[in-house]
Amino acid sequence: MEAYPLAPVVLTDFIGSALMIVLSCACVRYAFLLRRARPANVLWTYLLAFSLALAAFSVSRGVGHLVGQLLSFAGKGDVWKALLPYSGAVNTLMFVVVGSITLFFQRVQIINREILNDKRDLEKASSEVIRLNRDLQSLVEARTRQLSASEVRYRALFEGSIDVVFIVDDTGRFEDLNQAGVRTLGYESPEELIGVLSLKDVFVKERDYDALAYQLRTHGFVRDRECLLMSRNGDEILVLLGMSAKAPDAHVKGGYHGIAKDITARKRMERQLQRADRLASLGQISAGIAHEINNPLGIILGYAQLIMRGCDKGTQGYEDVRTIERQAQNCRRIVGDLLKFARAADTRKTVVNVNQCLRDLLALLARQFESAGIMVEARLDPELPAVVGDTDKIKQVFMNLLVNAKQAITGSGRIGIETAHDVESGQICVIISDTGVGIPEDLADKVFDPFFTTKPVGEGTGLGLSVSYGIIHDHGGTIELNSEVGKGTVFTIQLPARVDESAKNG
Repeated sequence: MEAYPLAPVVLTDFIGSALMIVLSCACVRYAFLLRRARPANVLWTYLLAFSLALAAFSVSRGVGHLVGQLLSFAGKGDVWKALLPYSGAVNTLMFVVVGSITLFFQRVQIINREILNDKRDLEKASSEVIRLNRDLQSLVEARTRQLSASEVRYRALFEGSIDVVFIVDDTGRFEDLNQAGVRTLGYESPEELIGVLSLKDVFVKERDYDALAYQLRTHGFVRDRECLLMSRNGDEILVLLGMSAKAPDAHVKGGYHGIAKDITARKRMERQLQRADRLASLGQISAGIAHEINNPLGIILGYAQLIMRGCDKGTQGYEDVRTIERQAQNCRRIVGDLLKFARAADTRKTVVNVNQCLRDLLALLARQFESAGIMVEARLDPELPAVVGDTDKIKQVFMNLLVNAKQAITGSGRIGIETAHDVESGQICVIISDTGVGIPEDLADKVFDPFFTTKPVGEGTGLGLSVSYGIIHDHGGTIELNSEVGKGTVFTIQLPARVDESAKNG
C-alpha cells in the first residue's frame, strides 16, 4: 500500500512510453512520405533522419521504461537495475546520434544553400548564354551584311576609279588590278597580269624600279613619284605613282597598295604651254627685230638695183652687185619668216577645203618627189568637213611638213598623207608621215623651237616648224610629233571642223 500513491506516476510513465513509441513511428512515416514526395529536398532528408533517430531514442527509452515497470510488478527489480545502465547507454547514444544528425544536416543545409545559389547562378548564366547565342546569330548576320556592303563599296571604288589601282605582293607581282589599270597597260583582262607579271615588268627603265623598291623598303611608302611605264603595245605612259605597305597581319603576307595616275596628256599639255609661252616671247622679240632689219634691207636692195642699172650685164661689177642683191633677198626672206613666226601678218579666215589644199601641194611637188624616188600615198577622207582658217597659211604648214619629210628621206622612201574626221570630238585630223631618218628622243621636244634645225648650216633657218606651230595654234588646233630614229617621223595635226557644215569636201 506504500506504493499506491505511485500508481498514477507509473501509469503515466507506462502510457507515455507507449505513446512516445507510437508517435515517433508516426513521425518517421510522415517524414518518409515527405522525403519520397520531394527526394531532392535535403530538408525532408534531414527530417527523416532526425525522426528515425528520435524514434530509435523513443523505442529505447519507452521499451526500457515498460520493461522496467513490468519487471518491478513481477518482483524482479534487481534484474531491471542490472539492465538500467545499458538502457541509459542506449538512450545516451541515441541523443548523440540526434545531435550528430542535427550538426551534420546544419552543414548540409549550408552546402545545400550554396548549391542552390550556384544553381540559380548557373540558370541565370545559362539563360544569358541562350540569349547571347540567340543574339549572336543576329549579330553575325548584321556583321556579315556590313562586311558585304563594305566589300561592295570597296569594289565599286576599286573598279570605278579612272586611275590605275593595284595591289602587289612583297615581290612586286600583281595580286589585283582594276579595269582602268588593265586598259591603261593595254591588256584585255586582269587575268593576263594578276599572278603573271610584276610591277617591274611594266617599268620602262629597270633603274627607276630599283629606286622605287629601295624607297619602299626604306620608308614603307612612296608619294607622287613620276614613273615611266610601258603598255603592252610598247607605248610609254608617264604616271604619278603613290604606294604604301599593307597593314601588318599575321595571316596575310606582306605587299603594297598603289595608285598610278596617267599624266602623259597633262605633261604634253604642260610642254605645249611652255613652248607656247616661249614662242610668244620670242615672237615679240622677233617682230621687233624683223621690222628694224626690214628698213635697212629695203634701202640696200634699192641701191643695189640702182647700181645694177649703171653696170653692163656680164661685167664683174654687175655680178658683184647681183650677189649683193641675192643675199639681201635671202635676208628679206628670213625676215619674212620671222614676221610669220611672230604672227605679225594679218590672218584672213575663210572656209578652207583641207583635202583640196593637199591636192594642190601634191600637184606642185609631184615632180620633185618623183625625181627623188619618193612615193607618196594619199588617203583623203571624201567626207572630210571644211575648216575655218587662212588657206595660204594652212598650205604653208602642209608645205613645210612635206618639204621636211622629203629632206628627211635619204634615197628612195615613202611619204604618207591621211585625213580623217573624228565626229565625237568635232576635229579633223591630218597625218603626214615619212620613212626618213627620224628624230632622236632628246631632240623631239625642241623641233618646234625657233631657230632650231638638224639641217646643215645654210640649208635651213629653223623657223619652218615654229611658224607651223604658231599657225596651227592660231587656228585653234594642235600639232604633235612622234618619231623614232631609223623608222621615220609622223606629224599629226588636229583642227576644229566647221560647226555649220552642209557640204563635204570631195
